[in-house]
Amino acid sequence: MATFNKTILSGSTDGKGIKVAATATAGTLIHTGSSTATTLDEIWLYAVNTSASDVKLTVEWGGVASPDDHIEYTVKAENGLYLIVAGSLIKGNATPLVVRAFAATANVIVIHGYVNRITA
Repeated sequence: MATFNKTILSGSTDGKGIKVAATATAGTLIHTGSSTATTLDEIWLYAVNTSASDVKLTVEWGGVASPDDHIEYTVKAENGLYLIVAGSLIKGNATPLVVRAFAATANVIVIHGYVNRITA
């Protein structure tokens, strides 16, 4: 039977938001998946933009190839949390998949979220 554990993003300190410092690939580390092939990470990400201007955010989903691994979203200025990734999965791999992010402006986007780790 599968087990289900809710956990913080591996790039987070104690569940706090992750400030996106990178402005190009490879982005700021958000989460590193499992190295076990029978594990799935269901990832939920929210972004807040603390600047006075809208900012483009690019999430690199398990790789850095454009457009294959990119999720792009323009985060509105000073307007609360926006759902960026709604429970998308990454599968465990001998070389763990990594989720990263970069933004058009450094240090104004903060990523919040959690992982539902499902183990068979």
